[in-house]
Amino acid sequence: MTTTGLVVCAAVLVAASVFGLLHRRADGRLKVRGDDGERRLDSGDLGAELGARATLVQFSSAFCQPCRATRRTLTEVAELVDGVSHVELDAEQRLELVRELGIMKTPTVLVLDATGRIVRRAAGQPRKVDVIAALGAAV
Repeated sequence: MTTTGLVVCAAVLVAASVFGLLHRRADGRLKVRGDDGERRLDSGDLGAELGARATLVQFSSAFCQPCRATRRTLTEVAELVDGVSHVELDAEQRLELVRELGIMKTPTVLVLDATGRIVRRAAGQPRKVDVIAALGAAV
């Protein structure tokens, strides 16, 4: 192998590693999304009533392994915090809503305030502590 080939190979490995680390760091983090901050979801959108203080909405798919762990996490948080409910939606069954909200992967979690306004959003499996912290923006 030539020196040029080794340099190109090393550069590709470094670039792939940096991309992987950045992607892993951002996955599952609850972020403020300005583009859908005015969008409100209601019981008609969710097929369930909103929580009195906040609602955790999870978009899942049938063969999504992280969706199961996310379901457990969100259920635990909803049981811990009064007035918070957890609603899980099948992304395949709700394609129109998925497209409207720009859901690109499952699980995706939306944190809604009492009026149904989206205040936080996470693509990927969020940590329990991050979900609890995100509820502070909703309640």
